[in-house]
Amino acid sequence: MKTPSSQDKTQTNKQMEEEDPRSETVDEALQKKHNDMLERFSARHQARKSDSASSSSTFESTSSFLSQFADSKRSIESRIADLRLASSSEDSSKIKSDLAEVSSSIDDLEKLVAANSYFLPSYEVRSSLRSASDLKQSLDALSAALLPKKKFSFKSKQSSAAAAATKIQKRDLVSPPTNVVVRDSPGFRNKRGETLSKSFRSSSSIGEFTLSDLDSCRVHLTGTVNALFIHRLRNCSVYTGPVLGSILIDDVEDCVLVAASHQIRIHRAKRSDFYLRVRSRPIIEDSNGVRFGPYCLGYGGIEEDLKTAGLEEDTESWANVDDFLWLRALHSPNWSILPQEERLSSVSISGLGGDSS
Repeated sequence: MKTPSSQDKTQTNKQMEEEDPRSETVDEALQKKHNDMLERFSARHQARKSDSASSSSTFESTSSFLSQFADSKRSIESRIADLRLASSSEDSSKIKSDLAEVSSSIDDLEKLVAANSYFLPSYEVRSSLRSASDLKQSLDALSAALLPKKKFSFKSKQSSAAAAATKIQKRDLVSPPTNVVVRDSPGFRNKRGETLSKSFRSSSSIGEFTLSDLDSCRVHLTGTVNALFIHRLRNCSVYTGPVLGSILIDDVEDCVLVAASHQIRIHRAKRSDFYLRVRSRPIIEDSNGVRFGPYCLGYGGIEEDLKTAGLEEDTESWANVDDFLWLRALHSPNWSILPQEERLSSVSISGLGGDSS
């Protein structure tokens, strides 16, 4: 038997060294592509609203975020206190305007939490969302006291001009995409034809989770997680419990995704259905043939998880999609509402087994 020469060994080692970088380049390319996409999101939003306040900007540390959150919270509490002193005899239109401004500030506060949730400890995310929810309840109670509903009144239709103004106002409240760097977070990657399950209830240390390069898979995620990243899925069904912060979806085709989150951004999606519960308007870009319906997931403990995430109330924002590449006043042809007869009525993933690797 011929013994390999030192030259043969050198050539073999050189080949192995040349192969390894190629596998590492895949993750590096994905990260660069992801970062470029987020930069485009942010640039487009700034071009639309260059004079907007940076209320949803991210921070480099938990302490700096908490300081900004506390300042905003105190400001809102002060404005609510001032409104409590308002007399019922004051102009109702002014009271409505003041209440709307405070409500908008609370929405911005929730978006601030969602935009920074990727680095915040889970406890801080839950605590901040609960504080925002308490402010919203206080405002609702105050609104009921200052503007009691009239009895035996008919509901008037909103004029087209007023409806357009409301739509523009809501559009302006859409926060800019977070400039998040995709790290090597836990997740499911490079799977085909499998059922993948994960419970976050016993994994409090997981702040982010990634689904990447899946083909013909069924994914079940229960419990809450801070952020969810979804990349390159084909013919997959994804059912996930509430996400405390944001969900970023990129390059999916022929998929069904059932998800709940404070912010959801969808890039390069084709022929896919999304069943969502979301606090802000879903954002799509470079997508077509996508349809939307209401969140329809069920499993043991989901009501508690939705409450923890501040998503127990369905605001129906899932039906108000913002297409960043469609600037005309007409409805974007790239997305539509799922017809009632074609929607999933409910999906239960209870008792479907433990975690899979």
